[in-house]
Amino acid sequence: MSTSEYLAWRGHRVCVTERGTGEPLLLVPGLGNNTDMWAPFIAHFPDRRVITFDAPGTGRSSTPPLPISIASLASLAGAVLDHHGIERADTVGFSYGGAVAQQLAHDYPGRVKRLVLAATNCGVGAIWGSLEAISVLATPLRFHSPVYFERTAAAVYGGATARDEALRVSNGTARHRLPPTAYGYAMQLLGGVGWSSWPFLPRIPHETLVISGDDDPLVPVANAQMLARRIPNARLEIVERAGHLLLFDDAENVAPRIRRFVE
Repeated sequence: MSTSEYLAWRGHRVCVTERGTGEPLLLVPGLGNNTDMWAPFIAHFPDRRVITFDAPGTGRSSTPPLPISIASLASLAGAVLDHHGIERADTVGFSYGGAVAQQLAHDYPGRVKRLVLAATNCGVGAIWGSLEAISVLATPLRFHSPVYFERTAAAVYGGATARDEALRVSNGTARHRLPPTAYGYAMQLLGGVGWSSWPFLPRIPHETLVISGDDDPLVPVANAQMLARRIPNARLEIVERAGHLLLFDDAENVAPRIRRFVE
């Protein structure tokens, strides 16, 4: 059973969710994502205390008037841990949340135990995905319109979402129930402009798992290879036929790999 409450942070009202007991596991969300979207992944961690949050501009959190930088979101992740009385946690960053997790590990290394970077990149200096996938990312329409999500999911996400209509429907339910506002989404997107972890990746000290699907049109697998080469204590796992949403649409395959890493 999960519980949700609100954290006051720098004038924002941030929804934070906690589920289970045991060693803490912090989940850092992707662009526009809400806490409900983690459900397929969280189900594979019944013995962990799982903490996640809606970044300002999405889910149940308030909408920021100005962009919030990735460095600020890393500070927010630390505040979420403080809110729950947690000194440090195994941390999983997905997609845009992977950028935040990299920044958290660099700026606040004592807050991270083991680091998982899933379907993410280093920002400026990364190898970009297909033009079609990136153009769809520019708008939150896929969070609002099931028809648009159905039409674009294969080109944007690949993997099981592209192949399986039932998964598209189940993945779409949580995203469409709590979509980001257009303005909130834009503030999230603009917060990452110009950001890059490339200079500090060699200074991330944590044991790190970089995991990616080989069928990800949005964040090509070459980015995972780049991160794994540059982070000193990183190991790389490439998941065959998995796409960008591998933590959600391929959770039965991917979550156990991550669980073994953080045990």
